[in-house]
Amino acid sequence: MLGSWPSSSRRDGSALEVLLAFLKLGVTAFGGPVAHIGYFREEFVVKRHWLDDVAYSDLVALCQFLPGPSSSQVGFSVGLIRAGYWGGLAAWTGFTLPSALLLTVFALGAGSLVGPLRSGLLHGLMLVAVAIVAQAVWGMARTLCPDRRRAAIGGLVAAFMLWSNSSLSQIAAIAFGALMGLWLCRGPFTAAAKVPDAPISRRVGLIALGVFIVLLAGLPVLRATGRVPGAALFDAFYHSGALVFGGGHVVLPLLRQAVVSPGWVSDSTFLAGYGAAQAVPGPLFSVAAYLGAVSVPTPHAVIGAATALVAIFLPGILVLIASLSLWDTFRSYSGAQAMMQGINAAVVGLLGAALYSPVWIGSVTTPKDASVALVEFLSLMAWRIPPVLVVLAGAATGIVLEQFTR
Repeated sequence: MLGSWPSSSRRDGSALEVLLAFLKLGVTAFGGPVAHIGYFREEFVVKRHWLDDVAYSDLVALCQFLPGPSSSQVGFSVGLIRAGYWGGLAAWTGFTLPSALLLTVFALGAGSLVGPLRSGLLHGLMLVAVAIVAQAVWGMARTLCPDRRRAAIGGLVAAFMLWSNSSLSQIAAIAFGALMGLWLCRGPFTAAAKVPDAPISRRVGLIALGVFIVLLAGLPVLRATGRVPGAALFDAFYHSGALVFGGGHVVLPLLRQAVVSPGWVSDSTFLAGYGAAQAVPGPLFSVAAYLGAVSVPTPHAVIGAATALVAIFLPGILVLIASLSLWDTFRSYSGAQAMMQGINAAVVGLLGAALYSPVWIGSVTTPKDASVALVEFLSLMAWRIPPVLVVLAGAATGIVLEQFTR
């Protein structure tokens, strides 16, 4: 059974209509990618009837299969189907812009804070990052490593990442996961979802795929010449966005490798921004705006924020456009599902290694820090307190600890 739309609404909307609908979600959708997908369903399936449940589920299944931010890809797809390419752009803009603006303002304003207030705020946000990443590792491990084979893949990748300092280690880990998935995770073939029709021709899909590959291979060459301003920043965030399978918190180790390892951003500033990103609505990938604003190489500030933001989302959108036109061919390959099971297990290992380094060792330096992180973790996992409240409480706690105990 294929998804369908009411004949009166299929692709007859306007980009402005899409922009306003997603802008409302951009200022209210807290909770991460899984929550965002729930918000989208309520808004576009239940309330607006832009597509039905089956069609929406098909889109979600496709976007979870691809590299990139899955919830943003789902949103782009809904806008694309509703109002064409301008609708897709409007959906991305409306959903992303509020959080990107807030994080850019935070990046520019945090530098004006001095003394115990600044150090306490940043340290409090770093401790929040410990709890947030621990929650993500726990939830993803239960879902993506439910058996011994996938748990072994995740464990081996985590061990490898803790030993390796290579800039290519994330790529090697993902490739290892794909190969191990092909070897260990084959089973009865289940036909993949048939995604809804989108206004994308096969030719446009192939062009999008070609642009994705050219940028992936060509940006490092352009960066090496040192002649194009902003090329290094764009390349770092483009490659991070291109290699993220699973979206959300999985971008953490890739972004750290991209901006901390070359000395563009300190570990403490990086983790503080990551913690602050939990307090804003919209996609977690918007943390790229914060990192682009505080990075050392030019451009930085507002232009750096815009450059990093576009760069990290672009590869996921290009792959999505290509996949919407080519998915029926690829989904017939029985090994595709096995590869993705292995890649998803490797993603858990990547994030598990990041939980230890840099998140834990970069944030928890005293028993008091450990106790604060533990309470925040329990607040998220056991008491189901909204992340935004945990972030605000964590920031306040950091300031108090800095003021009175350090």
